[in-house]
Amino acid sequence: MTDLTTRRARAEDISQAAGQHALAFFRNLSDLEVSKKGRQDWVSEADKSVEVFIRDALADAFPEDGIYGEEHAPKQGTSGFDWVIDPIDGTTNFVNGIPSWTIVLAGVAQSQTQIGVIHDPLVGETYAATRGQGALLNGAPMAVNTSTELASGTVAVGYSNRVEARNVLPVIEALIDRGAMFHRNASGALSLAYVAAGRLLGYMEEHMNAWDCLAGQLLIAEAGGVVEDQDAQEMIAQGGRVLVGAPQVFDALKGIADAAWGAGPSAD
Repeated sequence: MTDLTTRRARAEDISQAAGQHALAFFRNLSDLEVSKKGRQDWVSEADKSVEVFIRDALADAFPEDGIYGEEHAPKQGTSGFDWVIDPIDGTTNFVNGIPSWTIVLAGVAQSQTQIGVIHDPLVGETYAATRGQGALLNGAPMAVNTSTELASGTVAVGYSNRVEARNVLPVIEALIDRGAMFHRNASGALSLAYVAAGRLLGYMEEHMNAWDCLAGQLLIAEAGGVVEDQDAQEMIAQGGRVLVGAPQVFDALKGIADAAWGAGPSAD
């Protein structure tokens, strides 16, 4: 099997090239074709085109790997290594001209995320991690914020049409009661990257799909944060709740999430 360092370097190259491909659409939104998959759930020709671009690049570099993406059917692999793609995380932002969206690639083997890459082409930031080798932002080591308490920090909260929207209300209320600020930018992957970089203290969402969260969860774990333990293959199949945070706030966030959504898995 190709070593992880080679895979991650190639994933970074592909995500950056895909970012430029997406930017071409973003700079010409008046001609963009957009359709609706569900309530507050959009897909554009950019999403589909960028995913094909990434799939073709991965298939050329690693022809035996499997590929799972948000917009196209899975490709079964024979290598035991699978790529999980979100071509544009934050499509609602994208189609409305809001500069908060990102390209996401995760590499999975043995039911664990081995590689995570999140690329923000609008500001030229690439977040990358390899299991057991730490996390990087534009090639420099990054770490979660371990010096700020919950009452002085900000936690991102996500929700989607896969769960009852009202379920997010007790989470926001509990954060406010503890003195924290809450944040939502409509790109869960980018928020997870911000936790890894120390910009946010944590992220909470009742249900996320694998392509939105696997890369970011690895980034946070490798940056010294705490992540609820999950089986990556199960996340690919059905998604699940996502709870991550800096070590000093994680237990408090878990208490809030458990009270709102029921008990979740243990921390990794």
